[in-house]
Amino acid sequence: MTRSKPGRPRTLVIGTTSCAAALAVGALALAPTAAAVDPTTATLTAECGSYGAGAATLTATQNGTSATINLSSSAVKAPLDIPAGAVKSTLTLTKNGSGTTTFTGNANPAIKTGDDVSTGPLNGTVAPGDRLEAKSLKLVVFGLITVNCTATSAQSPGPFVFD
Repeated sequence: MTRSKPGRPRTLVIGTTSCAAALAVGALALAPTAAAVDPTTATLTAECGSYGAGAATLTATQNGTSATINLSSSAVKAPLDIPAGAVKSTLTLTKNGSGTTTFTGNANPAIKTGDDVSTGPLNGTVAPGDRLEAKSLKLVVFGLITVNCTATSAQSPGPFVFD
């Protein structure tokens, strides 16, 4: 058995260790947990004027108040090769049935001529209980070509609901 140094009682060491353990447990209890969105994937149909019409698939993720949506659609086919990051996208969604919110980004993958257009992740902010449903998408390719798409069906199986 080791002796305590003069002036330092053993209970201080035990008390300090217990306090540190309690603080660590408390910090874990208060740490934010991964939030969930439901559903994580939804589909709809969209009309994109002279650029076409067709199905779109949206995939949502959430991390606290930050959320991302990836979108791919057969409504628009790439007229030429589009390099990664060349499409500026703005997705407008209805928020809780009355207002709107937008998700934006410049993070498209490389898209080959004739392939379906994909964009994302598009970034946005959410609050617990937010119900978001895609209504329109604006794509600006190379800063020159603008494609406006409007949802022509409800999102299925329903709006994204965020925790």
